[in-house]
Amino acid sequence: MANSSKENASKSAVTAQKKTSGETAAKTSAQIRVMTLDDYEGVYKLWMSIHGFAIRSVDDSREGVEVFLKRNPTTSVVAVQDGKIVGAILCGHDGRRGCLYHVCVHEDYRMRGIGKAMVVFCMKALREEKINKVSLIAFTTNDIGNKFWHQIGWTKREDLNYYDFTLNEKNIIAYNK
Repeated sequence: MANSSKENASKSAVTAQKKTSGETAAKTSAQIRVMTLDDYEGVYKLWMSIHGFAIRSVDDSREGVEVFLKRNPTTSVVAVQDGKIVGAILCGHDGRRGCLYHVCVHEDYRMRGIGKAMVVFCMKALREEKINKVSLIAFTTNDIGNKFWHQIGWTKREDLNYYDFTLNEKNIIAYNK
């Protein structure tokens, strides 16, 4: 029974996502497209505008993002509106599982379907690369983000612990205030 209820929940999430995809396309006027290295300055400016946003000195540098985009050339996304980048997601995979990083929409452009449209774009790109599962990390203090993920049908995991190990001590994390 547990498996069938999980399967039903999964089917419901896919149905909800398909509905959301159609609704989102009609709701947002932002252009949603693949991120390129030429977008870095605009994406970095967006990251720096978001209160509580955390970036790493090495991974989120221009060079770090270049390495990420070369490894994942079709899955990261930006939203462009009013001539500027108003949303972005770094999205990649390891051949088995996809992961979303730095999902953000500028505060002035939220609640317009931009976040949903970007997520749908990434999910489609991952599906095209035969990726079957996607994960992300949201800080427990990110109330807006956690509410967003819940509303669009993502499942909060309670059955695991997240661990990390720093290989490069120069990769310092800094939080926007």
